[in-house]
Amino acid sequence: MKILHLCLASFYVDNYTYQENMLPKYHKKMGLDVEIVASLVSFNENGKIRLMPNTERYINEFGIPVTRIDYKKMKINKKLRRYRDTYKHIERINPDIIFVHGCQFMDITHVVNYAKKNKNVTVFVDNHADFSNSAKNIFSKNILHKVLWRSCAKKIEPYTKKFYGVMPSRVDFLQDIYKIPKEKVELLVMGVDDEKVSLSDQNKFKIEIRNKYGIDDNDFLIVTGGKIDLAKRQTLLLIKAVKSIKDYNVKLIVFGSIVDELKNEIEELVDSNKVYYAGWLNTEESYKYFSSADLVVFPGRHSVFWEQITGMGIPLIIKYWNGTTHVDLGGNCKFLHNDSVEEIKASIEEILKNDKSEYKKMKRIAKNNESKKFLYSEIAKRSIEF
Repeated sequence: MKILHLCLASFYVDNYTYQENMLPKYHKKMGLDVEIVASLVSFNENGKIRLMPNTERYINEFGIPVTRIDYKKMKINKKLRRYRDTYKHIERINPDIIFVHGCQFMDITHVVNYAKKNKNVTVFVDNHADFSNSAKNIFSKNILHKVLWRSCAKKIEPYTKKFYGVMPSRVDFLQDIYKIPKEKVELLVMGVDDEKVSLSDQNKFKIEIRNKYGIDDNDFLIVTGGKIDLAKRQTLLLIKAVKSIKDYNVKLIVFGSIVDELKNEIEELVDSNKVYYAGWLNTEESYKYFSSADLVVFPGRHSVFWEQITGMGIPLIIKYWNGTTHVDLGGNCKFLHNDSVEEIKASIEEILKNDKSEYKKMKRIAKNNESKKFLYSEIAKRSIEF
């Protein structure tokens, strides 16, 4: 059985662990014949968005053929996401299943046309948009999403078996903004690469990272990471909170790219005594750093790391957002409700008092069987109702 993963609504980045990477990987492990057709949008070595210079067909790190296609010539096509020869590539691959990663591209009409001609093809569509990352102004909400991208969603709807929101808030977005019927929408969580989960149980990485920064075995290590931009400036509050904790041996490692506007402020706060900055890390390195942590804290906007850490079985403190409580397995995480140094400090101290009794409870729950629903081997099966 042949499955095509269509990544034309946004970026596709080789050697990452985003959903667009992991679902094809595990579909191939399930024995399916997998191909990917993707845009030229990728990341550079510092995690910044870039356009790949050439269209090409190549084999990726999982042995899966990837075809990169360029936008049509006029500049407006980049905004509308119209590509050269989209239908030709779909027809060449001749898939039995098409998994569409995001419906926000005008060339979705080619999927519609293929489905009309090939009645036996099964189409699944996922959605990564919600009000935390989309529809933030009047034009984006009322024109881009409620008119343009809604029209794309409605065109593909009659031919789609299931629409997936990757978070509860993104399920709501499909129903409320794109007007997809409730019975056609489900939650399909993002997750963690099964092969990386064992890292969190390997002491060698805990020892390696702690030795690198001179962090003692009895220090309580917090790790936070990801892109540090103006939407996630709460990282500054976390750094200040850790520096203000005097009664416990708490250390913090921060990693990720930092926008220029925040660089000076963060550099001033990093003292290489309680707070360390590891720079930008690739996917493999980020898993190692997280696996070394006693606790992972994300005080700002949601990122895919939330689900990865949940799947790895590591306790979390995270910012509360509507529609993001799916990572709560019944006590593995604590939520922050205010952007304040005082709240972050109090939350950390609360789980450390009384000989870390609350932390031990969080750790026990984090390791329970519920975390397995965040493994991509399981998510891949659910995604195509296999």
